[in-house]
Amino acid sequence: MALRALALEIVRRLQTAGFSAYWVGGCVRDFLLGREPEDYDVATNAVPDQIEKLFPHTVPVGRQFGVVLVIEEGHQFQVATFRAESDYQDGRHPGHVTFGDAKADALRRDFTVNGLFFDPIRNQLHDWVGGEADLRARMLRTIGSPQERFAEDHLRLLRAVRLAAQLDFQIEPETFSAIQSNAAKIRAISAERIRDELLKLFNPSAFGVPPSGGGARLPARDRAESLASPKTGPPEGGTPNGLRAARGLDLLRDSGLLQEILPEIAETLDCEQSPDFHPEGNVYQHIRLMLSQLPENADPSLPWVILLHDVAKPQTAARDPHSGSMHFYGHEKIGAEMAEEILDRLKFPRKQTEEIVECVRHHMQFKDAPNMRKATVRRLILRPTFPLELELHRLDCLGSHGRLDVYDYLIREAEELSKLPARLPPLVNGDDLIGLGVKPGPALGALLTEIRDKQLQEELTSREEAVNWARKKIAAMPMPVSPTSS
Repeated sequence: MALRALALEIVRRLQTAGFSAYWVGGCVRDFLLGREPEDYDVATNAVPDQIEKLFPHTVPVGRQFGVVLVIEEGHQFQVATFRAESDYQDGRHPGHVTFGDAKADALRRDFTVNGLFFDPIRNQLHDWVGGEADLRARMLRTIGSPQERFAEDHLRLLRAVRLAAQLDFQIEPETFSAIQSNAAKIRAISAERIRDELLKLFNPSAFGVPPSGGGARLPARDRAESLASPKTGPPEGGTPNGLRAARGLDLLRDSGLLQEILPEIAETLDCEQSPDFHPEGNVYQHIRLMLSQLPENADPSLPWVILLHDVAKPQTAARDPHSGSMHFYGHEKIGAEMAEEILDRLKFPRKQTEEIVECVRHHMQFKDAPNMRKATVRRLILRPTFPLELELHRLDCLGSHGRLDVYDYLIREAEELSKLPARLPPLVNGDDLIGLGVKPGPALGALLTEIRDKQLQEELTSREEAVNWARKKIAAMPMPVSPTSS
């Protein structure tokens, strides 16, 4: 609400100075759909020099395109001069920009639902592109020729799929056909821009996109009429986050973009699995089913752990000649290597890449947890990635056989471990053993591991017990010790 008030004041100040000014694009679309926008863009006939004179804190981020950032109370608002664009050379940047009027500005935008202009002072909606009708129909359509719009900016190919999945819209047939025929052009777009669209597609709630539904907060034109009323809008509650993510994957597949962006995932479409373990079908169907159950406000890494945990199954698939069952020996190890390559290609942050790769590498361990020694189970639980791994395991089960007995067992073990003091920090460290006369090297590491295992088994429960046990062990070991040992 504070953000909205600041955006309203920016429009008011421009209009008071004699300029036209409107809220534009996604913020208008979201309001009409009953969503609270995360940011507001303003379009005006004021040019950058005039905008900078009206607002004391500005950043000229795209002055040549008429774009200025206005800073108000620490919040950034993009204020742009009405413009028309032409002569696109590289599938991203216009070669020629001319300042124009509001209608010309609307006509150069990507999709009709993003081409609406709203005057919050007069409470008027301006629609030169048919966006209001498409909002009512929950339809995503390019403004004008889809071939021309996608030729101007190839990222729009992926953005169309992302918006359709996030908003639970259909893609107009001619628009979708143009995506399919131009899918290969997405390869000209930078990895960073592709990554950002995919992050929003697979985890929309992490980017402030709640399930569809609710009432509109802006009137249609001058009427106090809701676009999301029971007569015209979606049912209350809307589409869950996971179903939108799964539909996003399907749209990538059907549009041809999946093969261009994530060819390793596209290969899972033809990778069969044994029905006794995977009654849901092939690896792609398994991944899709897991995504469909993605919880609201999921960890941003969880969709990627789901997408990549079985990425190596096509490479490791082998059919048993006797039983006919499919096996994928070592797919978790090879999958971790492939996941790292994919995430590096998409320019993921290093820390997040390591977290996802770790989950992929270990995801087959969980099924054996009830048969592990207590120390091994506790080492697993104490891994920093355990919460993410556990959620992956839960969804892995729900996306296949449906049994959660191992998940429930690990929940109980984690709860038991959480009751222990400070979650069992090590009783001794390397310096302690060196002080007892052990030289640095493999023997020291092995001894530390043995002491840690005994601690996790609750055979050693205090530092004093651990030190005394270590002294006896060292005295009996045929190994060189430091001459300073005591």
